[in-house]
This record gives sequence, C-alpha cells and structure tokens, in this order.
Amino acid sequence: MRNYIVVFFLGIVLFLSACQSESETRSIDLAEVTRSVFYAPQYVALEEGFFEEEGLDVELQTTWGGDTTMTTLLSDGADIALVGSETSIYVYTQDSRDYAINFAQLTQTDGTFLVAKEPKPDFTWDDLKGSTFLGQRVGGMPQMVGEYVLKKHGIDPQQDLNLQQNIDFANIPGAFQTGDAKYVQLFEPTASTFEKSGDGHIIASFGEESGKVPYTVFMAKQSMINEDRETIEKFTRAIYKAQQWVQENSAETIAESIHPYFEDTEVEMLAASIDRYKTQDSFAPTPLMEEEAWENLKDIMDEAGELPEDVPYEELVNTEIAEEVINN
Repeated sequence: MRNYIVVFFLGIVLFLSACQSESETRSIDLAEVTRSVFYAPQYVALEEGFFEEEGLDVELQTTWGGDTTMTTLLSDGADIALVGSETSIYVYTQDSRDYAINFAQLTQTDGTFLVAKEPKPDFTWDDLKGSTFLGQRVGGMPQMVGEYVLKKHGIDPQQDLNLQQNIDFANIPGAFQTGDAKYVQLFEPTASTFEKSGDGHIIASFGEESGKVPYTVFMAKQSMINEDRETIEKFTRAIYKAQQWVQENSAETIAESIHPYFEDTEVEMLAASIDRYKTQDSFAPTPLMEEEAWENLKDIMDEAGELPEDVPYEELVNTEIAEEVINN
C-alpha cells in the first residue's frame, strides 16, 4: 500500500512539473524579411537549441520584403521581426502610435555582392558606366547601399547607368539569368551559386565598400518591449549565444548547422558563402547596435533621398537590453 502511495505522489509531482515546464515556455512568432545565409546566426539559434534554453518556442516565417514584414509585425502577425532597420524609421515618421524598436542587431554590413555576366579580372567601377544594371527595390537597404557605393566611386546611378528597379526581390536572380543586364546585386548563396554554374562572376562586395551599418535588426513593437521585456531579454540572450557560436566556429561547422534551412544548396556552397560573410565581418558579434552605425545608416538613406526626417538614435534603438545580456 505504501508503495502505491509513493508512486501516486510521484505521478502528481511529475505531472505538476510538466505543467509548470509547459507554462514557462513562451511561444514567439518571428518574421524574417527573406531567407538568406546572411542571417546564419538566427538559424544557429534555432538549430543549436539556444531559444529552447531560454524557454522560447520560436516559429519562423519568411515574409519576403521589408514592407510586408513590417506590416506583419505592426498588425500582430508576428511578435518580432528581422528586417532592415531603415523600416523602423519609415514607420516612425508616419506617426505610428506603437512603432517598432530596434533591440538586437544581427548583421553589420551590407550583404550583397556585385555580380557580372562576364569575368572581370581587371574590374574597375568605371566599367559599370553605360551598362544595364539590375538593382534592388527603391527605398530598400540593398538599393540605397548600392547607390551609396556607386556614388562613392564617381558613378551617378540615374545618369551613368541603365538602372532597372522594376523586378520583385525574389525574381531578380532569374531576371539576371535571362535578361540583358550585365551587372546585378545579389545576396549569398545565390551569388556563389551563379559563380559555380557560370551564370555570373562575383567581382566586388558592397559590404566591404559601405562600412558598418545596422543592416538587419530584430525589432518589436514598443508595447511588447514595455509589457514583456523578460521575453525580449530571453530572445536577445539566445541570439547573443548564437552570435558567439558563429564567431567561434568554422564556416563548415556553421553550414552543417543551418543546412536544414537551405536544403537545395550543397553544404560546401553554404560554407563558401558563410566564409565570405565572416571574412568581411558581416555577422555582428553582439546584439548591440552602435550609434556610429546608426548615423552611417541615416547618411546612406539621406544620400539616396530616402530619409524622411532625422530620427535620433535614442528614439528607435533600445540598447539597455543588449547591454544587460552582454554584461551578464
């Protein structure tokens, strides 16, 4: 009889523990602006269990484009969004009551590469003059950084190029393959895939040319940060663990970890893409967004004529959470 009682109470304890564990798990809907090797630390956080360690059950969705991603966040279709930090400025200047706050930086350079149809062993930026250039959408970070770099090299994108910007982001690679454009801006692993197939040749990096910028950032609505700060801290802590893991491991090891998110790409190709990003320090080593990078972002937007107003760093960037995570 005594044994039955012990077993009964053990069963109750286990049941209550399971219920407590389940109640402590917080579900998070995360929207990413696109699927890219550029976001490797995010996939590492998912695959290596760093979110689980923090009691978070993260459901990832790809929302394809800055406008769509921000709309998803603001309409409560996602709790957190990974998107270009310029979108937070656009929303803020539209007098949004519950605007988006940048709280954890993931990438710190542009992630695109200049790809040419033909090999260019002696490439100079002047080679682009008079050519057909397949650019990114107006107002997005890839296009603004692209124009910023071109102008730095004495090229007027509107006057010196036949600049095409009427192709949806997802269709740009295909349009380059079949169209007349001689140059295009591409993310990895598409750029390396084109190089391997002979459909294109990587000749320059916009990330190396543009300097540090808060290119892709995790953001949440102001209300969520105020009302559920603990969850945001846990999320940021998981991302920081992943960032450190990426810094400490080889491109090959990282490629093996994130391969489930790129099943159509060979591990070797992923590793080559990751190595390219690691070499130019594209992956931010910590979630803290520096003010200098924010100012560089606004300079790039202003140069492109896309900065609606000068929004202070302190207004749209929360550094307290990242600093607390890093220090502890």
